[in-house]
Amino acid sequence: MHYLVGLDIGSHTIKAAVAEYSGEERPSLIALLTVPSGGIRRGTVENITDATQAVSGILEEIKQISRGAIKNIVLGVASPDVRVQHSRGVVAVSRADDQIYEDDLARVKQSAQALNLPPNRMVLHVIHKEFIVDGVDAISDPIGMIGKRLEVNTLIVDAFSPSVKNLQKAVETLGGGVEGSVLSPLASGRAVLTKHQRELGVALIDIGFSKTCLSIYEEDQLIHAAVIPVGSGNITNDLAIGLRIPIEAAETIKLSYGSAVSKEISARDVVDLVKIDPRAQGTASKKFIVEIIEDRLAEIFELVNTEIKLVGKASQLPAGVVLVGGGTKIPNITELARSELQMAAQIGIPDITRLPAVTGELSIAAEDPEFACAIGLLLYEGQSAKETAVRPSFTLPPTLKKILNYFIP
Repeated sequence: MHYLVGLDIGSHTIKAAVAEYSGEERPSLIALLTVPSGGIRRGTVENITDATQAVSGILEEIKQISRGAIKNIVLGVASPDVRVQHSRGVVAVSRADDQIYEDDLARVKQSAQALNLPPNRMVLHVIHKEFIVDGVDAISDPIGMIGKRLEVNTLIVDAFSPSVKNLQKAVETLGGGVEGSVLSPLASGRAVLTKHQRELGVALIDIGFSKTCLSIYEEDQLIHAAVIPVGSGNITNDLAIGLRIPIEAAETIKLSYGSAVSKEISARDVVDLVKIDPRAQGTASKKFIVEIIEDRLAEIFELVNTEIKLVGKASQLPAGVVLVGGGTKIPNITELARSELQMAAQIGIPDITRLPAVTGELSIAAEDPEFACAIGLLLYEGQSAKETAVRPSFTLPPTLKKILNYFIP
């Protein structure tokens, strides 16, 4: 029996999706796990001891399934220091007959990756958008074609290497094996977006506790990605300050009485704060509570729209926006997203048709948008050949390669 684990380490919770493979059978989703997090803030380790202790909780649960499963972990990365850069590689075709071979392809890809990165940054992904042969663009596979000049347009995703390596260390210190690191919004997009949506043009918005991740697609290609250091935890903080209540009570109010739209809330509706937490005093207007939530979510969508404007796609994505993450559980959030972004909006549901769950109960659990990243990390490993997730130096075991082949659509 062989296993693959998608590990999404957030600042509030740590989530894992576990897939199982045996013999020639199709891989199956066998577990979705959640434990409280610690030592992580905005996708970055701020206390390695606390982070390692938190990660140990999820690894112990995974080991209850199989001790060997923790050796095959795909790790989500989502720190605000992530950058997306466009790069172009150019080479002369080497053969006298001008036919393009594999070595020409390798050389032009290497040329595109020749970036002068600072020593404290590392490449996460190299995404080859198109090849160009003697000025003819939009070529997906130039092998066998005739030409003298070969070019490639590439998207390079890089990150602050200590951010990535500290997450890896928290796993590896406990005996875990990190097989690869994937930018979290790309993984979430892999889980919930259809090919048709990516072709039309769509934005994936993953609202976590301390950050919001974004990936934008057009013509079935990634065109931009970003990590914004504001999330649903900021709403909790705002409520704690505005209502003068403990942070735990603020989180309860957000989950129990929250909404993203205040216009339909009566000013006469009140919430008894003492019933929620004895340390609180008096009552609060429900409309005031919802206005606090609405204002912070509107700010998040404004920051998202700023990123969308960078690629000239504000209000111009035919498939609109798809929302995932724990922050999307606030009622009426799609209504606010439509209003703020001036595009269609919907909640994203992870697609596990390529990774069927072993029980009906697990299938229902997999529909939770909070697990989009963890499930997407499993699916991302079956990515198309034009996308490369750059890993620590390692070679996939033959059995694990076999698992990943099943995920290729």
